[in-house]
Amino acid sequence: MAKQQQLYKGSLNTIIMKLLAENGRMYGYEITQKVKEITAGEMNLTEGALYPALHKLEADGFLDVDMERVDGRVRKYYKLTESGVTETTNKMEELENFIRNMQNIVNLKLT
Repeated sequence: MAKQQQLYKGSLNTIIMKLLAENGRMYGYEITQKVKEITAGEMNLTEGALYPALHKLEADGFLDVDMERVDGRVRKYYKLTESGVTETTNKMEELENFIRNMQNIVNLKLT
């Protein structure tokens, strides 16, 4: 499982941005639960990995943050900026190319 987590780690920003593109806005815990749900529990995002990635994406101008009080607590909602939407499209294209190339490599038939 640890080796698989390393593969996911390199795609964390893409995962976050794709979820935000599909869901509009989300808070951190919601992101972790959505990933767990989509992957049937195969992937668990830790706070130690998620929040630094969210803060970096925000610092890079790809995310906006809205604060709302929910049940007496302040909750941070993240959403893509206009440049974040463009970056998500670029990252998805890169990921699709990577997956296609990996499939070509893995499926090589030796003659």
